[in-house]
Order: sequence, then structure tokens, then C-alpha cells
Amino acid sequence: MKHILIVEDEKNIAELLRYNLEAEGYRVSAFGEGVAALEFLEHEPVDLVVLDLMLPGMSGYAVCEALRAQEQIMPIMILSARTLAEDRTRGFEVGADQYLQKPFDLDEFLIRVKSLLAMYQRRIDNTRPTELTFNTTAVKLKPIPAIYTFGNVQVDFEHLEVRRDAVVTRVTPLEMKLLRYFLEHEDTIVSRRELLERVWGVPGHLNTRAPDQFMRRLRKIIEENPSEPKYLVTLRDAGYRFSIQE
Repeated sequence: MKHILIVEDEKNIAELLRYNLEAEGYRVSAFGEGVAALEFLEHEPVDLVVLDLMLPGMSGYAVCEALRAQEQIMPIMILSARTLAEDRTRGFEVGADQYLQKPFDLDEFLIRVKSLLAMYQRRIDNTRPTELTFNTTAVKLKPIPAIYTFGNVQVDFEHLEVRRDAVVTRVTPLEMKLLRYFLEHEDTIVSRRELLERVWGVPGHLNTRAPDQFMRRLRKIIEENPSEPKYLVTLRDAGYRFSIQE
């Protein structure tokens, strides 16, 4: 049984989430503040953290950052009433995998929970075959070794690290999965819909800014000048393309 931790100080929301998650067959633990949640995680493993940002004493940002500093790699979904783009960006920068704004649609929340749990069940599988079949069409993927180098960038899939020159950045499994998808589909136009379905594991029509936020994060990691990307470019009304230009 998958174990989900809720860190939410609004009791009505915490109980709503607990009730519906338990109805879906998950085991649920809940805390109203960050310190207690971190202490709980010291001795109790969980498969997913649902995290509010505006918590008493210790913010959700600090909780998320502390978990990633401890090299905890379970998925973290931020659930917050904060609506500014910088709030989302900061959430992803401290290690969150998804950001869902309050008020939220319960069905969407449950879909995201399911997709995050499924994604981390398959996390960084370097032994998967180099051919996928979807939409009845076989897609040949570029073989990617455990440590892959392009230009001045070195990607270490096993240790979730990306080195650009002397700078080493630890990334989340979802960030690594996204980067790997682009590496495997080099010089191919990849739509936002495809990313949502193949990387996030959610319906392609879902209205979310997550791909855009993650693209900005990846560019900061691999590009010399993120505002003028060399490798990871946006194609207006089409999607994105990763290309190695030597």
C-alpha cells in the first residue's frame, strides 16, 4: 500500500485529502506543520509528500529544501493558494515535482497523485528497452548511457547530477526524466502534450504550466545563457527541440 504524507495546516483541507486518498486505497499520514513532518520522515518512509507552502513555523519551501538536502527523492507535490509565477518557480527550484494551485479540482489532484506514484515506481530505469510503442507507432530512441556527455555538460543519471563545467547541480527524478526524454529524442520536435503524457503521465489536454517551469529550470542547469538557449529551444506553436550543436 502506497504511503502518502500530507503537510497541511488547514484541517478541513487535510481531512478532505485524507478521506479521498484513503478511499483510493492509500495509507495517509498528516501533520499541520513542517518540523513534525520532517521528524516523522526520519523513521517512516513515504511514497509521496503533499505539501502546503504557508505553514506555521517552517515554510513549505524550507521543508521541501530540507528533504532534498537529505537526498530524499520521493515525489513532492506543492498544494498552495499562492498564485504568482515566482512562487511556482521557487517551488520547483527547491525540489518540488508538481505545483497545484488552491482551490483545486479533486479529480485532477487524484490523477496527479497516481501519475507521480507511477513515475517514481519506474524512476531512472537505465535498463529499459530503446524502443517504445504508442499510438500504434514504434519510436526508435537514441541509446543513452548511465553517464552522458554533450558539449560542456555531463549528465549522471544514477546519482541525479548534472555537471556544467565546474558546476554540479543535483536534480529531481522528474527533472532527470524530462532531460532524458529530450536526449533520447534529439533533433525531434516534442509538443507540450507529448511531454505531459510521456513524462508527467497525465492527460495531454491538462491545463498546467509545469512543462514551462521545468524547461526554465533545465535551461538554468545546462545552458550557458538560459535566455538564449543553445541546446533546448522553444518552437512557437509547436513545442520544444533538443539539439546538440558542436
